[in-house]
Amino acid sequence: MKPPETIDGAIVIEWAWSGHIPFGVIKSAESNEAPIEIYGLALCQYIDANVTYRFSCNAKWETEQDFDYSSVEDAKANIPQQYRNVPIHWIKYVQNT
Repeated sequence: MKPPETIDGAIVIEWAWSGHIPFGVIKSAESNEAPIEIYGLALCQYIDANVTYRFSCNAKWETEQDFDYSSVEDAKANIPQQYRNVPIHWIKYVQNT
């Protein structure tokens, strides 16, 4: 499931979708709520920014967690263990024309 061209105002460079099984989960901010399932990972950059962000997204491509890296390669190399339930296959984002 392809993400939108931008997520939280940042341009999507590469993305990955887990399919029917989430990459993993993160704990909800509320201790009594179920963990949040992460289905989409997106590597993004804001215009005029020198960092790459990895957005961890729910099934609607809504950001649940983000982290910044010095490069796309660094972001790919530092995927947390909790997101390794499903192999990650990165796809270059192609803008709709």
